[in-house]
Amino acid sequence: MLLLGSEITQYPLAMPFLKIVFCVLIRDSSLSFLEFIAWVTHKHVMHGFLWRWHKSHHTVQNHILEVNDLFVVIFSAICIGLFYYGAQVNYNLYFIAAGIGIFCYGVSYFIFHDIIVYQRIKWKLKKKSKYLQRIIHAHYVHHNKRTKNGCESFGFLISRKKYEPNQFS
Repeated sequence: MLLLGSEITQYPLAMPFLKIVFCVLIRDSSLSFLEFIAWVTHKHVMHGFLWRWHKSHHTVQNHILEVNDLFVVIFSAICIGLFYYGAQVNYNLYFIAAGIGIFCYGVSYFIFHDIIVYQRIKWKLKKKSKYLQRIIHAHYVHHNKRTKNGCESFGFLISRKKYEPNQFS
């Protein structure tokens, strides 16, 4: 029997443990599910009706910020909303856990996309793993097209094996 409500008062240590387990599962699930959401958003929204924002990312620029960075504002607002609602409006650890998962995805994306690939913050990797090389190559393949249509590899942190570095010679 799963204990989640007031009946748990008989077992005072079970409630915090179960809440922690569920929060970790929610955080990890939202972090993982966000890669799918990012893929769908990238393919159908960024390369769809909001191409006018994303187009700035497919053109060579010398600016620190680009119009495409408005997507970060939107995704951050969702994350902040979950934190705020879960912490201030209706205290709910599960909303906070989902917000943490989204935040972790955002940090991972920022490190990969803005620091490792585009080096908006200069940082040289000593040794790149096959995983990093694969997702970097997949990102470059995606950017070989400077147009809205005909692109491939819309994921951010996961890419198919066909983008392994030995496939590029």
